[in-house]
Amino acid sequence: MNAETTTAAAAGTGLAGTMGTDTRPAPAAPHAAAHRAVLQHFSDLAPAVASVQAQARQLTAWGVELAGRLLAGQRLLAAGNGGSAAEAQHLTAELVGRFDGDRRPFSAIALHADTSAVTAIANDYGFDQLFARQVLGHGRRGDVLVLLSTSGQSPNLLAAAEAARNLGLSTWALTGRGPNPLSIACDEAVCIDARPANAQEAHLIAVHALCRAFDAEVQRRSGEEQS
Repeated sequence: MNAETTTAAAAGTGLAGTMGTDTRPAPAAPHAAAHRAVLQHFSDLAPAVASVQAQARQLTAWGVELAGRLLAGQRLLAAGNGGSAAEAQHLTAELVGRFDGDRRPFSAIALHADTSAVTAIANDYGFDQLFARQVLGHGRRGDVLVLLSTSGQSPNLLAAAEAARNLGLSTWALTGRGPNPLSIACDEAVCIDARPANAQEAHLIAVHALCRAFDAEVQRRSGEEQS
């Protein structure tokens, strides 16, 4: 078995057997290097999946806690930069819309999504205050702020965590390898022990896991109210 075949097999095995092995011939030069890079990416994804799975209890706790908060009328605020902004907006969309089954909508705001506010704040107060000022405007004691960052070092997220702490919000971080400044600044954190791109992919798994726990708890509480 050559090195490339070994890497491909490792990638398939590392993802718990959920991915089949591509049996087509490997691309010839000049595309061989690109193909090796793809195989390496899949191989690097395995530890990211293992890392997020090892923190399943924390994600369950977040989902249950968030259900209680939002059912009581609190809200979720979420923020990130770049790809992490997309992940944050994915989370809020699942809560305002729905995840799997139909249920009532809940209040969740992605702080980067209001382009007028984002550009005005960045222009007037600087990019580092982009999220902190919105936390000060939208946040109320008892709300939850979720901050996503593969580096865990973004100054605007650190400022948001500080603003939230001063207001009495709970702060949760989804980051790459930890500990890092953001995981330390927040009340609780799920840190993914993987390369940045793979950590970001694991963040989506974490978001969906949190939503499953959230929906299960909402359904449980709704059933208790009806009985």
